[in-house]
Amino acid sequence: MSGVQRALFYGVLTAAIAFPLGYFVEQWMGWVLFYTGLSLHLAMHYRNFSRLERWSRKPVLDASLEGDGEWDRVFRRLYRHEKELLEKIERRERDIARLIAAVHAMNDGIVLLDGEFRIQFCNKTAERQLDLASVTDRGAPIANIVRQPAFIDYLAKADFSRPLVLRLDRYFERVLSLYLIAYAENHWLLQVKDITQTDRLDGMRRDFVANVSHELRTPLTVLSGFVETLQEIDVDTESRQHYLQLMGEQSQRMQSIVQDLLTLSSIESAPPPEDQQVDMATLVDKLRRDAEALSAGRHRILLESEGQGDLLGSESELVSALANLVSNAVRYTPAGGSITLIWKISAAGAEFAVQDTGIGIDPKHIPRLTERFYRVDRGRSRDAGGTGLGLAIVKHSLSRHQATLEITSKPGEGSRFAAKFPSSRVTGV
Repeated sequence: MSGVQRALFYGVLTAAIAFPLGYFVEQWMGWVLFYTGLSLHLAMHYRNFSRLERWSRKPVLDASLEGDGEWDRVFRRLYRHEKELLEKIERRERDIARLIAAVHAMNDGIVLLDGEFRIQFCNKTAERQLDLASVTDRGAPIANIVRQPAFIDYLAKADFSRPLVLRLDRYFERVLSLYLIAYAENHWLLQVKDITQTDRLDGMRRDFVANVSHELRTPLTVLSGFVETLQEIDVDTESRQHYLQLMGEQSQRMQSIVQDLLTLSSIESAPPPEDQQVDMATLVDKLRRDAEALSAGRHRILLESEGQGDLLGSESELVSALANLVSNAVRYTPAGGSITLIWKISAAGAEFAVQDTGIGIDPKHIPRLTERFYRVDRGRSRDAGGTGLGLAIVKHSLSRHQATLEITSKPGEGSRFAAKFPSSRVTGV
């Protein structure tokens, strides 16, 4: 039975009771009873209707919202519907919050733009990359904030088939890849990737290829020139022997470069070194004897040792790294100078250092010394017989042992190259 039907039923019932009473009592009394019952019934409906009208203006989940008869059923249905609706809203808000948190956690920058390229939203990565502020920059044209001519031109041309590579040097050189993707009816998603490291590696690869070509071109030119001379010109025995000697030297140089390249490649591709105990007392003594052999009496070779202990790692890689430091010191220290080999063990770890009184290095070159084929003075390096790969081998060998290379130097006063190992690599103390 509906609410209207119930109202009519109660009204008729009231009249049916009131009119017979009027015959037994008085007629006016029947009418009084009739109107009184009807008024009370209508008042009850008006009260519940007023509560419903007030609730409809500001719906809230109110368990105390209840009424009489059919009104109680109506209020229960409204309560249940409002509860279900609020639960759906809460679930959706949680889903949206998780989605926004995931977007903020992305390594790529994300900026949502409208059809006029005005900022609607950006994640935290994009804030850092493009110096945006998601709260204050909302609704602002992105071209007013990212004022790079290349980016403004990119937006103006509206050719987004390829990403834009943008170089920023506001604080430090950064390289970003920007890609615009259309979505949701004339809206745009701007994806920003930080490709600084990739760009730097590409540059190093290009430099490496160019340097290898340059390093091999000189000995190959010398070899081909002498071969052509010997083939076309009849030379005396003494000249022939001189040419052959020079050809042998250039061949040896190329062999050294190729060998160092193979060593570097094997170190980079090899699995982590096994933790074998390396007898450092024997190794350091061998390095001292190698230094004396390379020096051939032209330098004073000293050894300083403090503490006892060994290292855990690959002996062949440690020999390769530390021997390079020793040979460099002998190579770049003029005759009459001194070279000191230092081996120290302390609570902080271990250190093998080579200190010389050689020609020294300008501080501006020190950060790049471990790059492949980087030379402070190309002519001087070739005269000394270096391949330009020694310190790159040292760096990679040490990093595989969680060690670092520290370089200090002053032009004209000498240099100090120190390999520092963490305490976790020291054993037998």
